[in-house]
Amino acid sequence: MSHDLTDIKLSNAQIAWRAAQDIEDGAYVNLGIGFPEMVAKFQPDGREAIFHTENGVLGFGEAPAAGEEDWDLINAGKKAITLMPGASFFHHADSFAMVRGGHLDVAILGAYQVAQNGDLANWSTGKGGVPAVGGAMDLVHGAKRVAIITDHVTKKGEPKLLETCTLPLTGVGCVTRVYTSLCVVDIEGGRFVLREKLQALSLEALQAVTGATLHLDGAVAPLTAPSV
Repeated sequence: MSHDLTDIKLSNAQIAWRAAQDIEDGAYVNLGIGFPEMVAKFQPDGREAIFHTENGVLGFGEAPAAGEEDWDLINAGKKAITLMPGASFFHHADSFAMVRGGHLDVAILGAYQVAQNGDLANWSTGKGGVPAVGGAMDLVHGAKRVAIITDHVTKKGEPKLLETCTLPLTGVGCVTRVYTSLCVVDIEGGRFVLREKLQALSLEALQAVTGATLHLDGAVAPLTAPSV
């Protein structure tokens, strides 16, 4: 990514904030390990999401204050959690029955690559990779809506939004919306449809760091986020 784009791009917290604005009131939501967990901090006023974690908790809240952790209460990323009123615990198998049975409204995950047809690659066994695909392959096909939050390009400046994924797939045709550090795109009819972009960024500059054609369908709204 060029120096200019680095200066204007959204931070991870701002990307997470933007994704949180689209979670419906009362939605059952699973957040992927790592960066996506940040989305839970930014629920809009007047809306409540019920967060699900694969290791068997429904209805957890914010992370506890440092020093107040109960390490019997953790999420799938082994981070300490708190419980909301009405929270419940269940077996790992029951947790995956919820996922596979279509009982989750939204899954928000990270990505290495997203293809224009909605294919997702978010795991790798290479250097610094993870042992296997894990529960993500169940989430992307069990949740009613799958959204991705990610930087627009890799640390080497290579596009993450591509015509075809080159890494092992987590799921096929599963992603419907991608929130990046530069824009918001929907995946419709095997195409990336641009919905929002940073006002300081031209369409040409955005296309230059995108590995597939960005299509327009009406006006492109400005992508904005508070300093969070």
